[in-house]
Amino acid sequence: MPALATRAPAKINLTLHVLGRRPGDGYHALESLVVFAGSNAGDLLTLEPGPALALAVTGPTAGPAGPTDDNLVMRAARHLAAAVPGLTLGRFRLVKRLPVAAGIGGGSSDAAAALRLLGRLNGLAPDHPALMEAARRTGADVPVCLDPRARMMCGAGEAVGPALALPPVPAVLINPGVPVETAPVFRALGLKVGEAHPRAAEAHPDVTGGDLDALVARIAPARNDLEAPALTVAPVIGDTLAALRDQADCRLARMSGSGATVFGLFGHRSAAVRAARALAGAQPGWWVRATLLR
Repeated sequence: MPALATRAPAKINLTLHVLGRRPGDGYHALESLVVFAGSNAGDLLTLEPGPALALAVTGPTAGPAGPTDDNLVMRAARHLAAAVPGLTLGRFRLVKRLPVAAGIGGGSSDAAAALRLLGRLNGLAPDHPALMEAARRTGADVPVCLDPRARMMCGAGEAVGPALALPPVPAVLINPGVPVETAPVFRALGLKVGEAHPRAAEAHPDVTGGDLDALVARIAPARNDLEAPALTVAPVIGDTLAALRDQADCRLARMSGSGATVFGLFGHRSAAVRAARALAGAQPGWWVRATLLR
């Protein structure tokens, strides 16, 4: 059987509201509108069927991705194998292009891609409960990446809403090359177990229906509650946001996830491409991509 292949696109949090810390497990409860980047902002994963599970990682960010045996691709495959007796496995090959510890769910998207490929190889329906359970056991962001389409993500990531029909959004993604671990950002947020966020009562905007202008107008009053604490961990995030806001036709600039990647939304794809070229030329050390978010 020939190798199977799939993309693992960057996950972007257009909004990220922290509701508080749950009293039972201490996890932060979130409410986030998630979208996914186009083909030029993602990793590539292939699977060759075989008797044993293995992983080889190449690509420009393969080094920072860490040991292969502890990669989320391997963890996801092991969780699914434990849930599905006789699961056919094989050798994964991951071409790592996304920056690591960047707030765009690169490892989580890779893990979800592995589950999709194993599902296809073994004839599991995309909505097979074992796939979602393996995703939840692998990591908080993996369930929303399992079917990478725009949707709301709630709780600690385990609650995933239905796919949303949003217009494609021209965007520029920037990562300044500084890895930001999630834990220090949440610590800097400063919420105690059982404590609600001061703005938890503010309702998330309804984003259904309308065109690109309507979508931007609706999410503009929303926020990423991790942006302010992330700025204390990695002040360079402020520089990237300022650089985006200076670009012509940038409608909104915000941080994704826990950083350090930021995104700028543009009214037209051509404006996003021009901005990306200008930013990459001015800051050759930054990872910059013009893309479409869906």
